[in-house]
Amino acid sequence: MKFIQTHLKGAYVIELEPFRDERGLFARTYCKNEFSAIGHQKEFVQFNHSMTKFKGTIRGMHLQIPPSAETKLIRCIRGEVYDVIIDIRKDSPTFLQHFHIKLSDENLKMIYVPEGFAHGFQTIADNSEMIYHHTAYYDPVNEHGFRYNDPAFRISWPLDPLNITEKDRKYPLINHNFKGIEI
Repeated sequence: MKFIQTHLKGAYVIELEPFRDERGLFARTYCKNEFSAIGHQKEFVQFNHSMTKFKGTIRGMHLQIPPSAETKLIRCIRGEVYDVIIDIRKDSPTFLQHFHIKLSDENLKMIYVPEGFAHGFQTIADNSEMIYHHTAYYDPVNEHGFRYNDPAFRISWPLDPLNITEKDRKYPLINHNFKGIEI
């Protein structure tokens, strides 16, 4: 695996290094020793799988706040998504900045999302599937989110937004009083 630091401290793009032969490919997606080299120490305690039927669908921007803050490892295993993370860590030099990347079953890239980031994506292909690893259990009491189209984030989604849940449409906009989340 190759770990490529993004401009958001602690967030990495991970490129898999597959072994290919006439049968197909084999690639390691997690190695405790390699992840410890980037400072990852917590155990992944929950794995989730999502499938989104229609391209243009947006899911996000989601996070869990302390004491249930979580690190996520995200990979697209079918189709293609435009994946976005936003730094909402209090006192971070990249507070409210975002990073985006296309994840697909073909490019074999993953994104490592540290605690204190909101995450969301838009599907670029129908029937896109994602695998998430989490360092905290789902906790509805500490679940939070921000509006996917908040002007403060300046996210340019590649397709017209479709199929957004009522919950995601009603998340609050960031206001000038928001100081970030302490991690």
